[in-house]
Amino acid sequence: MTQLNAESAAVVEALVKQHGEGERGRAERGVRQVAARWQECDGTPAQFQSFCTERFVPTGADLDRLVDRLESALEQVYGHLYEMRRTLRRHSDLAGDEFEGVDDMLATFDPAPDLAEQMYRQKLAFLALLNLPRETLATMLQDGPAWNHAHWASVRIAQSFDARIPATLADRARHVGHAASQWVARQHIPVGTLVDASGKRWYAPDRALLTHWLVREEIKAQYNDASGLPRQRALAAVLGRAIDGRTPLAVMGRSDTRDWDPQAETRGGDAGTVGLARYDHWIEQFKLAQTFDAYHPEHPTAIARKFELAREMSESDVEHLLTELLDHPSRIELAAFLRTRLGRDLEPFDIYFDDIAEARSASELDAAVTARFPNEKAFEQSLPEVLRQLGFKPSDADFLGSRIRVEIARGSGHAMRPRLPEYGAWLRTSRLKDRLGWDGFDTAMHELGHNLEQLCSTFFVPRPALRNVPNTACTEAFAFLYQSLGKRVLGLDDASEADRAFAIDSIQTMLAACQIAGPSLLELHAWRWLYANPHADAAALRAEVLAIARRLWKRFYERDFGEDRNHLLAAYQHMINHPLYLPDYTIGHVMSHQIRSYMRGKDIAAETRRITSIGRFTPDLWMRNAVGSGVSPVPLAEASAEAIKQMSVLA
Repeated sequence: MTQLNAESAAVVEALVKQHGEGERGRAERGVRQVAARWQECDGTPAQFQSFCTERFVPTGADLDRLVDRLESALEQVYGHLYEMRRTLRRHSDLAGDEFEGVDDMLATFDPAPDLAEQMYRQKLAFLALLNLPRETLATMLQDGPAWNHAHWASVRIAQSFDARIPATLADRARHVGHAASQWVARQHIPVGTLVDASGKRWYAPDRALLTHWLVREEIKAQYNDASGLPRQRALAAVLGRAIDGRTPLAVMGRSDTRDWDPQAETRGGDAGTVGLARYDHWIEQFKLAQTFDAYHPEHPTAIARKFELAREMSESDVEHLLTELLDHPSRIELAAFLRTRLGRDLEPFDIYFDDIAEARSASELDAAVTARFPNEKAFEQSLPEVLRQLGFKPSDADFLGSRIRVEIARGSGHAMRPRLPEYGAWLRTSRLKDRLGWDGFDTAMHELGHNLEQLCSTFFVPRPALRNVPNTACTEAFAFLYQSLGKRVLGLDDASEADRAFAIDSIQTMLAACQIAGPSLLELHAWRWLYANPHADAAALRAEVLAIARRLWKRFYERDFGEDRNHLLAAYQHMINHPLYLPDYTIGHVMSHQIRSYMRGKDIAAETRRITSIGRFTPDLWMRNAVGSGVSPVPLAEASAEAIKQMSVLA
């Protein structure tokens, strides 16, 4: 803790004289927090002293009133701005009715571009920092279990006031982020001219697949097709060309109807390729982060801010979790199980295989979805019924199901929470041309898990300052949980076979967690490299990303899946528009298994409501309240090994 300067020390002594020695600790902390953010534009030293002595609120009923006042005020300010921004982004996020030149302007318009600075200029931030504790992650981890809801609320309110970000920088951040998101959303690779190694075309002339999501899902869909293997190899090469930038522009622009073989790259150089566009956006995100670094002296890198502030899990703890998962000896048994299940040696794209009990083709799954939910609106209208089917009592099913609006995203699926109780949640998914289809439904069930968490953690938490869950991994846990229930909703999974279903789920979750753990490590290593090489250009970044992919593949995957020439660990587009997000998926799988394991024999609906209503503590404390133990990959790894023994009959 930094030593108070003479000016601040004098203010503290004045406060102690006024309010008593018992307030010294709070006075020292509050004055230090204000001094750290006070700038010349905020006032003279005398005005600093006057503000602190006049606005300090001693412990007692008035301090409780202050917490309540600030909590209510921030709920309204941030809540309404969130809803305004969500509306402004609407047409940019959704498929159809695109208004070129208008939607982007609306999406990047900010009705309060200098809000953070105005909070300081108008002294509201200083009022909070003077009186409430802005605790470090280390303190929250150590002392948080003993805090009551009121103290947690005061901590969360103080944490609302972070760096003083200039409006020009906030404006730049919006534009950089929006440009990256729009680039990703438009990366639908046409596959109408795609051929496999034998020269066979598989897709309708107008078919296109969003990278990486729908290319990956199309690979997964071929496992129950006897002729799917050549197509999987071709699709893996499609991902490879998206990663290394060698997708022909003629393919992307649909200007050439000749066969495209991405494995042999028969048309790679005849009319140019996509090139470095992917890595240009990545570099822009890094440059933006560098600019923010100067305003966060306590967390001077994007890595530190993501782990310490956003995720509230240390970088070392998360990296250890990822490597512990990938190094676990149960993966040897898992790979042997997959080889037996598939009846062949594993290939690199088999990291995406995670549906070990699937006995239906993609067309059968599409038909099952169409019979129950012909389109997204039918799914939306059926949500109360779906929730009843999953065990929610009628009042909760109607309350939650009626507050979810289902729409079709321009890019990948996503969910948006209500920030105020008077609003609902938005669920965005994909669809086939004339129906929802399995991919759209599967994504919708994932996003439904997000929405249920979002609604419960809005309406049922102890108080407004504790709305939400600790980090995105916590919400991913519920997204994965409800995604796993999709076949049950369609009547394709017998809920009475609970033990078998849990074994299957344990293996599938382990597969999914290990699949995304590698990309999670890759992105972390890439950002470390960027900070070590801050002047690198897009070409250098691409070379390093491919090199990292090779190194991580060799260490964690090559033993089981063979050599990967397509660098599949670098496929995930989240790296471009949601920097450093990927570990949350791995952590989410780990937490999801712990939650599902805890829920065995319990009421899933009731436990969903209870756990998502705990409040926004740190993830580890949240999990201890939820299931009685902290975040760990070991239960998942051990459960998958035990499940393999139980499921050997499937092999």
